[in-house]
Amino acid sequence: MNFTTHLLKLTIFSLLTCSTTLANNFQQSELPATNNLVKAGDKYVTLLGTQVNVGERAPNFKVVDKNFAPITLQNFSGQTILISVVPSLDTGVCSLQTKRFNEEVGKLPKNISLVTISNDLPFAQKRFCKTEKVDQIKVLSDSVWREFGINYGLLIKDMGLLTRAIFIVNQEGKVVYKELVANISEHPNYDKALEFIKNTAPVVVLDEDNDIDEAEKSS
Repeated sequence: MNFTTHLLKLTIFSLLTCSTTLANNFQQSELPATNNLVKAGDKYVTLLGTQVNVGERAPNFKVVDKNFAPITLQNFSGQTILISVVPSLDTGVCSLQTKRFNEEVGKLPKNISLVTISNDLPFAQKRFCKTEKVDQIKVLSDSVWREFGINYGLLIKDMGLLTRAIFIVNQEGKVVYKELVANISEHPNYDKALEFIKNTAPVVVLDEDNDIDEAEKSS
């Protein structure tokens, strides 16, 4: 790639970023705001978007993967999904949260999906996953359209980050678990969320051959 082509690509990227920022700023002024749910330090932050409650149908959203390919909630149709939300992967608690859930993926049946969503750019997410060997959990970015943060009431005003949270959506597409972590610097309740999703997802029935193998092992 020659210098002129590289410069042109950077210019286009800058214009797109600027346009997206202006659009987001305009949109944020029209959003519902919640002021008394989450703290940063000892002060409440304002969360923009619509709060989602347990029992409600999970709102759809469009995010992107590491290659900027769009991913929606429909991509997880038929799955019970745990959505781990973090402000930024490059901070200590967010890193630990993502790595903890990444370690749990292999222990869960195939009808359970674990996902991390943040407003980090896909480039940063890809670098983080490579460095920290995060290769089991799906890491997705809400940095392009901010649909997830807005639709779930998680966008922190004047910061552009998502507040820390966990949602579990069952196979029918309903929110069955929600933890909005009271202080951004604190960890979520990992054990409670993992136990809940194990008890929520339908039991995976082994095929006949596997059933015979398991019976022989136990005899």
